[in-house]
Amino acid sequence: MVAAPAEGPVLRVEHLVKNYGALQVTDDVSIAVADRELVAVIGPNGAGKTSLVHQIAGEITPGSGSVFFMGEDVTRLSVEQRARRGLLRSFQITSVFERFTVLENATLSALSSGAGAWGAWRPLLQRKDLVDRAHAALDSVGLARQASTPVGEISYGERRQLELAMALVAHPRFLLLDEPMAGMSPGESAVIVELLHSLKKRFGILLIEHDMDAVFSLADRITVLVSGRVLFEGTPAEIRAHAGVRSVYLGDESIAGTSP
Repeated sequence: MVAAPAEGPVLRVEHLVKNYGALQVTDDVSIAVADRELVAVIGPNGAGKTSLVHQIAGEITPGSGSVFFMGEDVTRLSVEQRARRGLLRSFQITSVFERFTVLENATLSALSSGAGAWGAWRPLLQRKDLVDRAHAALDSVGLARQASTPVGEISYGERRQLELAMALVAHPRFLLLDEPMAGMSPGESAVIVELLHSLKKRFGILLIEHDMDAVFSLADRITVLVSGRVLFEGTPAEIRAHAGVRSVYLGDESIAGTSP
């Protein structure tokens, strides 16, 4: 069952600032993402994109500013506390257990999300409640047929699909995705783009991604981050038309010319 859209932004970031000594990695950044909206954050290497996601997820505490999730100020909450509220993230590098099967990885994610007590341990795949949730998540990302396959035998792209399944099994309300298509072939990227098109109908999503074709295909709005500061925010059409954005990419015409 799909929840009704929330009123107002699901995620709201207000005036985030983060310094490491003289290095300012986040400079007064404000972003809002509505339910079932996908906002992409783009920018050159070193722009502060991943540092921003770390602060939203709770891995880094900002020097100043606030993060609101579902109307609650979560700025000082831990990663685990945010995850329990439904704010989930994936990483640039896949984090899976290679010797376990695809299904075992997804089921472990269900267990660690609070669906069952570790102290009440019994053989994992006998936990029908968790296994059913894992199967549903694998089916939603197109990995149902690989459920019994050891992770060490699946492709890189399928690992990224599994990582998404491991987030979905925790019943998120919002997804933070940090370069989910990094290192993928064009064919693998196309699978993830199609998957994200389906997921954005269910959740709000903040996407960090260098694949401009994917960004312009998926994003409802795009935020351009440069040197830790928001240069411009707008629709894909507005981003394509913005001369300052193109100059940041050293005249890269792939931004202006990307297909809608």
